[in-house]
Amino acid sequence: MTEKLQSEAVVLFGATGDLARRMLLPSLYFLDADGFLPERLAIIGTARQAADTAAFVRQAREAIAERAQPQGIDEAVWARFAARLGYCSADATTAEGAACLKAQLGEARAPIFYLALSPSLYVRVCSALAEAGLATPESRIVLEKPIGRDLESSRVINTAVAEAFDERQVFRIDHYLGKETVQNLLALRFANTLFEPLWNNLTIDHVQITVAETEGVGDRWPYYDEYGALRDMVQNHMLQLLCLVAMEPPSDMAPDSVRNEKVKVLRSLRPFTRAEAAINSIRGQYTAGVVGGKPAASYESERGQPSGTETFVALRADIDNWRWAGVPFFLRTGKGLPERRTQIAIQFKGVPHSIFDQAAKADLVANQLIIDLQPDEDIELLLMNKAPGLSQGGMRLQSLPLSLSLLKAYAGPNARRRIAYERLLLDVIHDNSTLFVRRDEVEQAWAWIDGIADAWADSATAAKPYAAGSWGPAGAFALIERSGRAWHD
Repeated sequence: MTEKLQSEAVVLFGATGDLARRMLLPSLYFLDADGFLPERLAIIGTARQAADTAAFVRQAREAIAERAQPQGIDEAVWARFAARLGYCSADATTAEGAACLKAQLGEARAPIFYLALSPSLYVRVCSALAEAGLATPESRIVLEKPIGRDLESSRVINTAVAEAFDERQVFRIDHYLGKETVQNLLALRFANTLFEPLWNNLTIDHVQITVAETEGVGDRWPYYDEYGALRDMVQNHMLQLLCLVAMEPPSDMAPDSVRNEKVKVLRSLRPFTRAEAAINSIRGQYTAGVVGGKPAASYESERGQPSGTETFVALRADIDNWRWAGVPFFLRTGKGLPERRTQIAIQFKGVPHSIFDQAAKADLVANQLIIDLQPDEDIELLLMNKAPGLSQGGMRLQSLPLSLSLLKAYAGPNARRRIAYERLLLDVIHDNSTLFVRRDEVEQAWAWIDGIADAWADSATAAKPYAAGSWGPAGAFALIERSGRAWHD
């Protein structure tokens, strides 16, 4: 087997934008600081903003300084990193812009084109790169999700990208897959004999996935009004988390081995009919309220006019295969919620028979596996334990957590929580697509999401109001309580 070719250049499209500033440039700096960047790797920023390399270097330093606290920038690392930087002021959708990039790249092999741009520009950028001869068999392209707004638009973009780049060259990025705890979910399931025999409908009662944000949409409303919570969060991040929880063990960690199993999960998701959507889905939109003790505006006031866009979604998803038949997956995401939390809760079934007296039976709760992704990364297994002390009334029980907290396990004076993009950028540089999303995976996810959106449209399902600072509309609680369960709050 031939060794995969390391890239010698990264081109950041949208280099002066928010994503590049907050995530991409700091991630590349930290990779350089840890010795992970190839010696010859150049980093070229491009955007329409009129600037030169010196100005781009200053902007990069400001961005990195914000993320390098409290240690601050290492000047020796910065000198090496700054020497990698270049800038091309150009419209990347034009032949002139592509020519500017070609001159900047020179003889650099296997260039990476990172499109930190609106998906609406992907088609024109790929066309310009192909016409300039930059879409070579060695080059790679990174696309931010969501790709398209529905299955049809996703296919249009994917087809245009495929005209310039082979599928093996395309890296569709979901930054959630770069989080340590998401990757640790694979290790937890497939590197331990303890869990996999229990990971099925015989022992698991249900699964909850929550992605909660305290902030409102704010000035991002033009994007959000087009996509809404269903297309922005459920299609994008939440289905990826669901796939990692539900997929069958792959034969190995090769990219297609993992991605094949994720596609099987998506194909097994029960489609939403109009009747299903009425029972098993909730749309919501936040009104004015209080979040963290501070007044919070309504979505409509941020937008400046009424809107039917949902800022909250709760769903019951069913996976129709042997492993998960009868195990509901409850998904919940929203803006303007009481706390910032991304969490997967695996609820096991209770013991089939309790040998303890009535007092202990009252204390007995089923085991849970709680996987926290943010704000802190942690995995806790809640187990029943005897409460210490003496009692004349029989044994008392209590639930105690076994924790795999990354913060606690790897704490130290120089410990730093990695940005999820660091892992993903390093994988692109080394041509490893395991943690990236394949075309059929994206399109299968869109097909399922479109079924929900179509059911809402057919039944004229309105977004129910909920006060900012609450856990969504009342219907979200009814959705899960109808099955005799409750949200893990």
